[in-house]
Amino acid sequence: MFKRSSGVLAHVTSLPSPHGVGTMGKAAYDFVDFLAAARQTYWQVLPLGHTGFGDSPYQCFSAAAGNPYLIDLDLLVEDGLLTAAEVRAGDFEASPDEADFEQLADTRWPLFRKAYRRADDALRAKIDAFREENAAWLPDYALFMALKEEKYHNMPVYLWPDKAVRDRKPAALEKAAAELRDEIDFRIFLQYVFFQQWNALHAYANEKGIQIIGDIPIYVSADSSDVWTHPTLFKLKADRSPKLVAGVPPDYYSATGQLWGNPVYDWDAHRAENYAWWIWRMKSNMALFDVVRLDHFRGFAAYWEVKAGSENAIKGRWRKGPGMELLRAIEQALGPVRLIAEDLGVQTDEVRELLAESGLPGMKVLIFGFTPAEDNEHLPHNFVPNSIVYTSTHDSQTVCEQIMDICTEPEKQFAYRYLRTSHSEAMGWSAIKSVWASPACIAMTTLQDLLSLGADAHMNTPGTIGGKNWRWRVRREALNPTVSSLLAEITQTYMRG
Repeated sequence: MFKRSSGVLAHVTSLPSPHGVGTMGKAAYDFVDFLAAARQTYWQVLPLGHTGFGDSPYQCFSAAAGNPYLIDLDLLVEDGLLTAAEVRAGDFEASPDEADFEQLADTRWPLFRKAYRRADDALRAKIDAFREENAAWLPDYALFMALKEEKYHNMPVYLWPDKAVRDRKPAALEKAAAELRDEIDFRIFLQYVFFQQWNALHAYANEKGIQIIGDIPIYVSADSSDVWTHPTLFKLKADRSPKLVAGVPPDYYSATGQLWGNPVYDWDAHRAENYAWWIWRMKSNMALFDVVRLDHFRGFAAYWEVKAGSENAIKGRWRKGPGMELLRAIEQALGPVRLIAEDLGVQTDEVRELLAESGLPGMKVLIFGFTPAEDNEHLPHNFVPNSIVYTSTHDSQTVCEQIMDICTEPEKQFAYRYLRTSHSEAMGWSAIKSVWASPACIAMTTLQDLLSLGADAHMNTPGTIGGKNWRWRVRREALNPTVSSLLAEITQTYMRG
């Protein structure tokens, strides 16, 4: 299914931009050109959803809606919906090194509303057609956001005071939709713009020979339009707050486990509907991306379930997931789809058997392999062909941080020997060569490792909220012809065959 190839993991928000966060504008097109010049095949992004509390792309208000912050302002100027002067007036003193989501929340929305007011009849006709094409989720999402942000002052859905609205009584929904019609139309406008900009960028990438790997979080947020509109598919209390939540037990990342807080699925209810919601979700994502990474794949074999309100994820229990039944239902409905299994974390025979039966490539990560006392499966010489392998990930330390700051002295010396690192070459490049030379079908690096960056370039620390999570950005001058030429040379040398 996958030919031997390579690529770079970099979220859209991490790209350069004069307006405080990476977007789907010129810098994204420039990054595609950079990848093409570097002879890469893949650009991997994190989920593109409308982020909620903590700005995590894995905690979104909808499984289908796009993140308005990714909308490029300069493209809105080109479309005649904003003026350059208005965009400049809305700018703030942005850091080139990290996104400031608080400032974005204050400055983006007034500009978006100005653009919305300028939509002419021709554009509104296109938006109406878009609304009809996405009737399965868009009206509910737009009403949910209008209620949440305009009527209920950002309260989570399970705290909404109007029980009839919370419980989706038809008369109450009809009344709310009439009261909030303009707010609903505004949010549908934003989604139209998002998908227009993304589809154009995706098409450009494909024209340049770059395929985009997307990411489906296994769970959805407790405060989401999905939970509000499909409550029977989740394990909820009567007020639609989670009864049981997802996470993972203590592992490499955390001694107390990770408590994600997402409601777990009622898989019996999904099975009764022949997994219709998951089929819709997969179809939506396959329209956005060329390949999709299934986050937390082990959760489809068995998932960790913790009582809502727990302080951490230590006290939980394993529950059986849908396994191959779900994957077969998706393939039967959609035909063959190109998927990657994120199978990191606690491994069991059950998970290994599911991965083998599915035939999907699993993941390996170089920085997890620097244990000289054992022949670790995360070392490149142990990679299997049907796998996608990384120097590091968005959830881990960078290569430089792992070796210089985390490894013990014996692990550090082992890493130096294994990577054949020398003072004449940046450590990130030594790691890339090792992964590129492995037998894996797809080799990936992060943008941070490509630039041999350290702890300051962390994208996310699992199990934590806020801080510098999800904020890292690359400087424009770092993505230069010298870097792309060197990556092209390494790719040409190691990616033969």
